[in-house]
Amino acid sequence: MRAVPHSPLEPSARSKWFAGIVVITYAVISLIPLVWIFMTGFRTPNDAIAYPPKIVAEQSLIGYVNLFTTRSRIGAEEMAALPPPATWYEKLVREQQMILAGPSRFIDRYSNSLLIGFGSTLLSVVLGTLAAYAFSRFRVPAKDDLLFFILSTRMMPPIAIAIPVYLMFRSVGLSDTHLGLILMYTVVNLSLSVWLLQGFMDEIPREYEEAAMVDGYTRWQAFLKVVLPQAATGIATTAIFCLIFAWNEYAFALLLTSGTAQTSPPFIPTIIGEGGLDWPAMAAGTTLFLLPVLLFTVLLRKHLLRGVTFGAIRK
Repeated sequence: MRAVPHSPLEPSARSKWFAGIVVITYAVISLIPLVWIFMTGFRTPNDAIAYPPKIVAEQSLIGYVNLFTTRSRIGAEEMAALPPPATWYEKLVREQQMILAGPSRFIDRYSNSLLIGFGSTLLSVVLGTLAAYAFSRFRVPAKDDLLFFILSTRMMPPIAIAIPVYLMFRSVGLSDTHLGLILMYTVVNLSLSVWLLQGFMDEIPREYEEAAMVDGYTRWQAFLKVVLPQAATGIATTAIFCLIFAWNEYAFALLLTSGTAQTSPPFIPTIIGEGGLDWPAMAAGTTLFLLPVLLFTVLLRKHLLRGVTFGAIRK
């Protein structure tokens, strides 16, 4: 039986093995900081700053307790006069010679991140989809110039316009508001949204819409029932990139908010413990902060994989 000749376009077994080693090595190196942050969230304050760093350390939930509560230090006599702790987390606080003073502001800041991050992502994707469809399907005067202008807004570093934006927001009453930050992130993400989605729109054959309109659909109905389902991959991919920016953004969140609308990125580094920064609480907050984006990306991972070959079998 004759052996099947090896195609020059197909990678050899050695190439596949080498590529796998490179990918695994890169993944392990990339995950080391995340794993270390996760481990720090379950350590005591002393073990978190131990030098040399401890790979195996005493496990404790004090970081999460400190993240969600505020505490007050009292004297030994006052501590002895208190009744026994009623809960496990109150017991952990007592071990630090402290008592619970109330909840922390982390939940409020976390809720602000959810509202502002997903709200701005929704607006960016909706407006970007409409704009990308218009650029892809209609004759827009000075189309190339407009697209370049939209893209050029992404080239400017955000800090360069921070002061003018701050003065403008303060004058119109949008400073330290959820709406103000949602609009700010939407404007910044819109250029990325338009450019990404236009590429996906261009890959959808016009014949689909024309056939739908011949059957009696209006342009709007054809867009909703034909184009949007075909562009689901691009919309999901764009939503992930927009959410990552809005979720992680620090400069505008720090400058344009102070209390009411402050998000998690400027709040987590300010968590103070005894004698300085509370590293276990900061690590716990960072771990929880990563979860929504991670979950959102995992839920849409199929669309990301399809995006690699989008358009290959459309026509």
